[in-house]
Amino acid sequence: MRVLLTTYAERTHFLMMVPLAWALRTAGHDVRVAVQPKLAGAVTGAGLTAVPVGHDRDLWDLLRRTGPEHLFGVETGWPAPYDTAALSTPDWDHVLRGYRDIAVRWHKTSNVPLINDLVDFARWWRPDLVLWEPTTYAGAIAAKACGAAHGRILIGEDVFGLTRDHFLRLRPDGAPDPLGEWLGAYARKYGGEFSEDMVTGQFTIDQLPASLRHRASLEHVPMRYVNYGGAAVVPDWLSTPPSRPRVALTMGLTAHDRTGGYPVDLQDVLDAVDGLDVELVATVTPETRLSRVPSRTRLVPFVPLTALLTTCSVAIHHAGVGTLASTALRGIPQLTLPWDVDQPTLGARLAAQDAGISIHATEATTEGIRDALVRLLHEPAYTKGAAHLRDEMLAMPSPNDVAAHLAARRGS
Repeated sequence: MRVLLTTYAERTHFLMMVPLAWALRTAGHDVRVAVQPKLAGAVTGAGLTAVPVGHDRDLWDLLRRTGPEHLFGVETGWPAPYDTAALSTPDWDHVLRGYRDIAVRWHKTSNVPLINDLVDFARWWRPDLVLWEPTTYAGAIAAKACGAAHGRILIGEDVFGLTRDHFLRLRPDGAPDPLGEWLGAYARKYGGEFSEDMVTGQFTIDQLPASLRHRASLEHVPMRYVNYGGAAVVPDWLSTPPSRPRVALTMGLTAHDRTGGYPVDLQDVLDAVDGLDVELVATVTPETRLSRVPSRTRLVPFVPLTALLTTCSVAIHHAGVGTLASTALRGIPQLTLPWDVDQPTLGARLAAQDAGISIHATEATTEGIRDALVRLLHEPAYTKGAAHLRDEMLAMPSPNDVAAHLAARRGS
């Protein structure tokens, strides 16, 4: 079977696709990954075959030039219409206005640079299956153009499927469908017609356990999250067991790489652990300015996350799905300091099952972080909740299982 994976140029989203790509490859399938040229190095660095398509203009290029308010109209969180995903009774006019804006601005910005080259490659290579990141609609367009089966690989909560549920339920007869009209124009360009699977795939691979997700009314294929963070070397100091409880601190890659800063004041977090009988390992960029560093604190620009977490008692992070899932798989209580997109929702669901505590980054104080950390270290309920979440995730099908499912599905 020939399998084509594709995502717009967001490295963290690609990293979440790698374990399934390798599962398909080791099962004997021919796997290619079509990305914009600047992401090709991440693909080949993962030992996969890259197909550069299109050019390197993307969403973040526009944001750097204009500021996020010119694209999204908000400073944090999901832009409309995806801010309605968690609502039971969203407003139709709000959903429609949001789709008009997102279809025209966000999704076009991310997808137009890929579409023509991706379609040309798909028509030449003739994949049996196309797997695409949930906003990389170029994958659905290419699958439609070459007649391949296709599905989405989620990189977090499925706000896109949930919002589409609302849209289809609320849409009056004859009302416009901005996203469908945009995708339909490309379908017709390549000899087809719009179908709803161009928005949400023929199936959806979901890497979140049931307790952390809210499912759209779609066919979901669950898959256990497997951490892959790129090429890494485990430092020697990690081989020495800590003499006191070790706490990991990471606020992820995207916030600093894309915006030049973190949503929470790292100095407040460091001050919160000062005086506690713990060892803190914090990943911070060399550009980060700190006025003081507590004793028993190790600052590093990068450390392999899974290697670090196996030595830790608690992790403090931003509730990014990759970091949260990696920590959950090790049964470690978590203190989340979420900020935008699905981070606040994931942090709240984690806290609801006593697997952690969540404090929104805009409300995080030194005292609040310290109190939460002490509770996570000493209250058995959090260790028990974290163990339950770990067991739930371990019971999910592995990427190898999903690769076999996809091959059998394609064969039928």
